[in-house]
Amino acid sequence: MSNTMAISYRPSSLFSLLIFFALSFSISLAEIRFSDIRSNNRYIIPLDEFGFTHTGRLHLNVSQISLSNPSPDLDLSQVGFILSTRDSWIHVLKQIQDSEITCPLQSRLVKLVYTFDRLKGAKSFDTLFMETEANQFTLAFTNCLEQLQVSMDVRSAMYNLDGKSGRPDYLSSGMTVLPRVYFLFFLIYFSMSVLWIYILYKRRLTAFRIHFFMLALVVLKALNLIYEAEDKYSKSYSKRTGTWNVLLYILLSFLNGITLVALMSTGGGSFLKPHLQEKERKVLMIVVIPLQVFANMAQLVIENHGPYSQDWITWKQVVLLVDIVCCCAVLFPIVRSIKNLRPYYVLVICYIYFSRVVVVYVLVAITSYRYLWTGVVAGELATLAFFAFTGYKFRPEAVHNPYFVIDGKEEEAAAEALK
Repeated sequence: MSNTMAISYRPSSLFSLLIFFALSFSISLAEIRFSDIRSNNRYIIPLDEFGFTHTGRLHLNVSQISLSNPSPDLDLSQVGFILSTRDSWIHVLKQIQDSEITCPLQSRLVKLVYTFDRLKGAKSFDTLFMETEANQFTLAFTNCLEQLQVSMDVRSAMYNLDGKSGRPDYLSSGMTVLPRVYFLFFLIYFSMSVLWIYILYKRRLTAFRIHFFMLALVVLKALNLIYEAEDKYSKSYSKRTGTWNVLLYILLSFLNGITLVALMSTGGGSFLKPHLQEKERKVLMIVVIPLQVFANMAQLVIENHGPYSQDWITWKQVVLLVDIVCCCAVLFPIVRSIKNLRPYYVLVICYIYFSRVVVVYVLVAITSYRYLWTGVVAGELATLAFFAFTGYKFRPEAVHNPYFVIDGKEEEAAAEALK
């Protein structure tokens, strides 16, 4: 290879990007929550959050109630379930701090759903609470008796009544448009997959294995979206929960499997080998990629367990951190070695930051509960733009794509450094 501008054509450069497509798949939550609380004495246990309209309903069924101290002298009016908005909860904490009250159940700012003094020795109860205030409420269990441990099985179903038909709608008022949103994006990705098939057929002489993996990812993304649409539709109408989560879990695992196989294939290996040290390759294949798959699986488990689990918020943040660290662990060694792809990888980092931080935390924090669907739209638009830009830049062409071009000097230097 000469010292002048020696050029090699490597379509396998896209294999490292497959990891990031796998990160754009989301998992949905059910609005019917099953919570198993065992020997718990926490002061407050958040169970679920829901956006009510003026026709809101909460169906609460609690069974297998067991108290560590069954003494009849206990003031069980200090134990029970409440509904509270975030603003109200801030004022409740201020009331406790100012010694105006000693327990959230004593505040007029929260909605009392049920207190345990009404049990009268029973081990279960079933109640229907009507909420006429349009707002986002958190259902929480409060235990103001420090030495009392509570065990119980909780089933909470929150819904709004449709203004015309009167049927229950189990989607939060800020999420009712999601079935249509997901279906619209499914149509877009389906059209993209048809277009990509046409491009591959027209330029089949310059198409490589990586281009077919890109097609598989677009098809899987389309399937994910149609499953999301069906999942939200089912929850809204028929109260089905869990079935579609399992299918989405299988789909996500399958997608990560494709990514792993792609990276371990001959094409992917031949791309990474000249530019990564042996230690970096082992870390990538043995640690980073399996950890990424595990992070996606753990995300589903955490979401399904819900906020009632102890340290739920902490574990959710840890999984997000692992997700981002895995992305950076794949990106940085390649960015360091392959100069002509650095502008593109900067775009990848911006996409990861936007979809993992801005959409997940910032938009949710500043958006009214009525418009929580806008966060989903923003994330899907970012993913769509990223898919479209990547497909355009790395499309098969009759002439060499500049994004596939690697400077000969750069490749020689990388090979020399690894000797």
